[in-house]
Amino acid sequence: MLEGYTSNPIVYYAIIVAILVGVFKITVFSLSFISLLLDLFILPPTDFAKYGGNGKWAVVTGASDGIGKEYALQLAKKGYSIVLVSRTQSKLEIVAQEISSQFKVNTKVVAFDASLDSEENYLLLEKAIFDLPITILINNVGQSHSIPVPFLETSTKELKDIITINNIATLRITQIVAPIIISTIEKNQHKIKGLILTMGSFAALLPTPYLATYSGSKSFLQSWSNALAGELQPQGVEVELIISYLVTSAMSKIRRSSLTIPNPKQFVQSTLNSVGRRNGAQERFATSTPYWTHALMHFGINNTVGVYSKLANKLNLNMHKSIRTRALKKQARLAAEKKD
Repeated sequence: MLEGYTSNPIVYYAIIVAILVGVFKITVFSLSFISLLLDLFILPPTDFAKYGGNGKWAVVTGASDGIGKEYALQLAKKGYSIVLVSRTQSKLEIVAQEISSQFKVNTKVVAFDASLDSEENYLLLEKAIFDLPITILINNVGQSHSIPVPFLETSTKELKDIITINNIATLRITQIVAPIIISTIEKNQHKIKGLILTMGSFAALLPTPYLATYSGSKSFLQSWSNALAGELQPQGVEVELIISYLVTSAMSKIRRSSLTIPNPKQFVQSTLNSVGRRNGAQERFATSTPYWTHALMHFGINNTVGVYSKLANKLNLNMHKSIRTRALKKQARLAAEKKD
């Protein structure tokens, strides 16, 4: 095949190198795709007994509804007692009662407005959990923009709330809970492990115009969580960032599930079943895109246009411009109806 080029050694070796590089890339892609399929469809669910099982506690933030509530329910079903952390005391008490009656595990509630960044809140949480054998923390509390908005038009309050809730509160809560997880592991002579899951987003996977502050806050969590994973791994704590596309919830304002938009129960089940596996996040350390259609989307984008490409950014910009236009029209219509 290369006979015509053998007279020119530079061309000959350039072709050989190109072929080897091509074979290498195809091999890496094939192995990555096989790993994706194994993670999503073949490997058995994660055994949560390794995190201590019955008698141990999990802390779940943003636990009063949606994804957070579902984390609490499904962990309680696995035998974990639950500390429910969220803003509204009455909602927390309802969820706590539901968990206690349905799964016969203990619960504690901590009313905590993460947007305030109040030392009183952090001390209240610390006091509530200091003597509990905690092995799991779910960092689920979060806030996005009310509707897509240009960064220069983002209100100061919305900007501060997003950064405070998504970043500062998440870091402070982790600083309170993680040492207790490590202590629990040590008291059990390292026969069990700890787990910290933090909710990420496709808005961080793909830099997202018109959600710039939210996108940046979730991108921060990606780097922070990965760094924390390296720090805590020697102490027996697994740290993982969970990437999701849209899920039906109050935050997304989507009520109907579809092939690419699961409900909270479906999403959390896929997450807990695959803890420790990367699923669609094959290129990232200590990161998982657990829901199968989200995983395929992540894998496809990363292996075609690329998550940081100009094309991906442009498509994201146009999509969120369109969402903003529809949202503003809806607001105007509702305002007009209210006047009538």
